Amino acid sequence: MTRTRKEELVAEMTAEFKDAGAIIVCDYKGMTVENLEVVRNLAKDEDTKVKVVKNRLAAIALENAGCEAVDFKDTNLVIWGDTQVLPCKIADKAATQFKDTFKIKTGLIEGEVASMETINAMAKLPTRDELIGMLLNVWNAPVQNFTIGLKALADKKESEA
Repeated sequence: MTRTRKEELVAEMTAEFKDAGAIIVCDYKGMTVENLEVVRNLAKDEDTKVKVVKNRLAAIALENAGCEAVDFKDTNLVIWGDTQVLPCKIADKAATQFKDTFKIKTGLIEGEVASMETINAMAKLPTRDELIGMLLNVWNAPVQNFTIGLKALADKKESEA
């Protein structure tokens, strides 16, 4: 990889890391290409990015983005996205699916290093779309009950007549 390509890569990652809600660093040692594709597809479906990065380039990009320093060692796969919950969910799902070869090392939430407990808790939270769906169900319940009651009343009046 040429120096200019490395500089371009660092610039791209810096711009994306600045806007990232969460950045999760994972170890993928021993994973097959097919399993890595499964993780990439999980991220692609949720509009989240996954990249295998060189340790030094990722560290420079994080530093340039104004994030806390993370110690990059061995093989690293970085998952990041605009929201805080989705990258955590994807990393947790991959860690569960590929227990032996995929592990979450650390993560940054809004540029600050987060504990594993925080990352796991974020993975269990509902996404924005799920929360909106729950809210709509709550709003629809009174209307549904009212219409069911009206229908029962109408059926009763018809049977009496």
